[in-house]
Amino acid sequence: MKIMKMVVEKIETKFDQEKVIEEFEDLTKDGGRIQEETLKKILEQNGGTEYLEQWGLNGRTDPQTFKNCVPIVTHNDLEPYIQRIADGDLSPILTGKPVETISLSSGTTQGKPKFVPFNDELMESTMQIFKTSFAFRNREFPIGNGKALQFIYSSKQFKTKGGLSAGTATTNVYRNAQFKKTMKAMCTPCCSPDEVIFGPDFHQSLYCHLLCGLIFRDEVQVVSSTFAHSIVHAFRTFEQVWEALVVDIREGVLSSRVTVPSIRLAMSKLLKPDPELADTIYKKCSRLSNWYGLIPELFPNTRYIYGIMTGSMEPYLKKLRHYAGELSLLSADYGSSEGWVGVNVNPKLPPELVTYAVLPNIGYFEFIPIGGNLNGMEQANSPVGLTEVKLGEEYEIVFTNFAGLYRYRLGDVVKIKGFHNGTPELQFVCRSNLLLSINIDKNTEKDLQLAVEAAAKSLVDEKLEVVDFTSHVNVSADPGHYVIFWELSGEATDEMLQDCCNCLDRSFIDAGYVSSRKVNAIGALELRIVKRGTFHKILDHFVGLGGAVSQFKTPRCVGPKNSSLLQILSSNVAETYVSSAFC
Repeated sequence: MKIMKMVVEKIETKFDQEKVIEEFEDLTKDGGRIQEETLKKILEQNGGTEYLEQWGLNGRTDPQTFKNCVPIVTHNDLEPYIQRIADGDLSPILTGKPVETISLSSGTTQGKPKFVPFNDELMESTMQIFKTSFAFRNREFPIGNGKALQFIYSSKQFKTKGGLSAGTATTNVYRNAQFKKTMKAMCTPCCSPDEVIFGPDFHQSLYCHLLCGLIFRDEVQVVSSTFAHSIVHAFRTFEQVWEALVVDIREGVLSSRVTVPSIRLAMSKLLKPDPELADTIYKKCSRLSNWYGLIPELFPNTRYIYGIMTGSMEPYLKKLRHYAGELSLLSADYGSSEGWVGVNVNPKLPPELVTYAVLPNIGYFEFIPIGGNLNGMEQANSPVGLTEVKLGEEYEIVFTNFAGLYRYRLGDVVKIKGFHNGTPELQFVCRSNLLLSINIDKNTEKDLQLAVEAAAKSLVDEKLEVVDFTSHVNVSADPGHYVIFWELSGEATDEMLQDCCNCLDRSFIDAGYVSSRKVNAIGALELRIVKRGTFHKILDHFVGLGGAVSQFKTPRCVGPKNSSLLQILSSNVAETYVSSAFC
């Protein structure tokens, strides 16, 4: 019997790649029918809730009645309901079954995290996304039994007033037993012990992630994190601490910079004196030219680098490619704290071109046509269903999930780039509310990124780079104007930075911006250079709010309500330049 049990467990944990792909193909062949079934299931489970009962569905579960009765909402509309759940109200408010866990959004956009319900169904859809993505990825970039160097970190978990566990969405996933089981089945268990992932100090956790990666360097097949920023941040840190890591490996004793007892104990079980490995790493690092190709040098069996690389992560791709050398960058799947949307089934596409096939069974999706009106997105544009979207058009996503969000505006703008069977393939365009706008101008996060890239080209000859950047609309001045904050990797001349400032101003090619600048309805752009380490302070501030490092996104446009971030930026300005581009 014991042998039989072991055989059964082995079968259960073996990952069947072709079966997962086959299931995905079947799901996407009849997206419309699957969507109707998914909505019916959601409404049958939750139709008796306080929220849904007020809209007069009266037990009906068809899409048309749902759209006619239930309004499209934002998080602000649902916040009072979610707060009651967090405060301990056990009545069926948003979901039929009690919510036991709360996810926190990253909080980098609005300056404070949002509460979002998290339940078993969301965990199941997370695992479905992970498995589907891995199946397609592994078909193109097969890996054997090995490990993943994952720069993942838990946030501080706490109890809400009503006793519910609250933490970032990534933390809720990492702490779930299903996550570890799935990663093991996919042959990519994390190099680092749980004590490192769930450590209370992310600086110490990062140091130990790097150390674990080096200890298991020949077994590492994937280097990953939730976001590209975390991978770049990890190897920027490596540049500073690599010699200390070599000493730890040589002597078999963990650096005194790691003080958390649980981390020290866990690392002591892995760390043994290894002068030969120490010599290898020292030689490889000493021979590198400006750290180009660092990742494959350190981890020679790595097949690819994996993480979310779209949207606000695109500016880090240049640095990530520098560290990656010839290794492929594979963009991870499309989701948010509120839930998942789509999966990357074309892993060979470069991150800039990546698309996401919507899984029709993980939620009910609607799409508001944008029609060029990014700033307004009025409800006059009636939403269309998953199978009604048109190729090449842009939409804002509205979705309904199993965790109590109904006709919820996700705030993301996507473009339809193609179809996989009967489901659309989306390309992320921008956040709908992240706009630089003063007058009739409308510049998106992507417009800002392109302007920064254009202006930063003149720094390349001086071997300088923009480490990170953000922006702010200063409407307290008259006329209002754009303020761009840059952190640089070294010192640049005043003449060079003045040229960069002028170039930034000219690179916003939106017609509303250009015409407003010409008549001084929008004032001269300011470029403010901040001290080294400023964006690290922003990261520390975010972690202090309860965020997880692996979930951190530098806000590309800091709004007036995000006063704490504006304070950090303003107090660290070293130099200011004012554009003369339109004088």
